[in-house]
Amino acid sequence: MPSSSPTSLAVSDAITHYRQMRELTRDELAYVLEAAGHPLPADAITQMESRELDVTVDDLMALAYVLGTTPTALLTHIPIDMPCAEGPLATALPADVGQDELCAWVEGRTELDHQSRVQWCEDRVSRIRVLSTHHEEQLQGAYAEIRELGELADREADSAPVQALHTRIRDGEYALNQVDLALALAEQQLDDLRENTR
Repeated sequence: MPSSSPTSLAVSDAITHYRQMRELTRDELAYVLEAAGHPLPADAITQMESRELDVTVDDLMALAYVLGTTPTALLTHIPIDMPCAEGPLATALPADVGQDELCAWVEGRTELDHQSRVQWCEDRVSRIRVLSTHHEEQLQGAYAEIRELGELADREADSAPVQALHTRIRDGEYALNQVDLALALAEQQLDDLRENTR
């Protein structure tokens, strides 16, 4: 019986996603697979995409190659119809492993033992803090420019340079809000992981 595990769901959805991105029909994908030395009929591809047939490791490698992607991209894909947002992204992994950490693990850049996970989160928090500082500095620079323009900014509000400055401020505020949200979530995950050591 085919699996409905998170990894199987990810790979099935990824096959459809990358096939459609490459504008290939299932018959065309079957033809390309056969030319690559891994014959797979179109009806088998249909069954894989509809989760009626499990994807073997050989299938995974061949599909990644002919679809112009990587096995990591197929294994770590997040399905558009992920059945449970609270569940793990991959089979048997902790539910709080995010896509970046999952990719790093699949690629061998990190481990998933407790200490490695704490280190991963500490590094992530550190990187996000640097990014937050960068966005804050850029935003403060844009605010300073608008203040320097003073009344001219009001009189020339429709001019391209003033509009561009307002766009920079709006985009900067949005980016800073997003980074600050990511930082709060990363810090919460780090706190949770540290708490679990006690």
